[in-house]
Amino acid sequence: MIVVAGGSGLLGRLIVTRLLDLGERVAVLVRDADRARALLDPAVEVTGADVRRPEGLDAAVAGADVVVSAVHGFLGGRGAGPAEIDERGNANLIDAAAATGAQFVLMSVSGAAPDHPLDLFRAKYAAEQYLLASTVPGTIVRAPAYLETWRAILAETAGTTGRPLVFGRGDRPIRFVSAAEVADTVVSATRDPASRGQTIEIAGEPITMNELARSVQQERHWSGSLRHVPRPVLRALAVTARPVNPAFARQNRAALGMDVDPGRR
Repeated sequence: MIVVAGGSGLLGRLIVTRLLDLGERVAVLVRDADRARALLDPAVEVTGADVRRPEGLDAAVAGADVVVSAVHGFLGGRGAGPAEIDERGNANLIDAAAATGAQFVLMSVSGAAPDHPLDLFRAKYAAEQYLLASTVPGTIVRAPAYLETWRAILAETAGTTGRPLVFGRGDRPIRFVSAAEVADTVVSATRDPASRGQTIEIAGEPITMNELARSVQQERHWSGSLRHVPRPVLRALAVTARPVNPAFARQNRAALGMDVDPGRR
């Protein structure tokens, strides 16, 4: 059996669908079990559990051959951000996998590092190190930003104007990848014991945010110039929003990071 933690998210649902199509027995581990049951195939076993708390995780992954972690706390608020989900939550999952004798596939991010300016990248790096230091046979998959996520954000910000809102200048090439490609890579790693001990990097393709926004306009037959949020505004929101809305502040910090070009500030 394969247990997918975070199986009701964008990536998780794709992973679950592909595993089912390949004839695998799949269970998902999520906080909101009712929501997951409404989204997923009835053949999927759903267990409600919170990776932030080790209690109950051993039972939730009992019998698993492989545990796949597709959880993330990027959009989480207080107590549910990267430190709680991506770092400590993954550590709890890895401990649970060790207790049941399962292997582990960890979804991480390209550029994860201990000194990265974004907390998500630091937390993912910490999870990688925890897995590598454990006794659990594991595979790490690193991927850049998902095309589907950012296309949806740009379409939503356009509202009724047909003019997407670009955060920052939008002229820096950013590596994007389709979540479907990431799911294919994760599924392949999940079913291949020879990948244990490896870190798989998914390269993606460089696209500027302006180019991505214009492609969204073309697809929807929208017209008009793009709108931009100035960098000073992003910088201010990243600071002022943090006490009241940490997820929103985190999004602004991420937008700043994606917009930085070497030699420019």
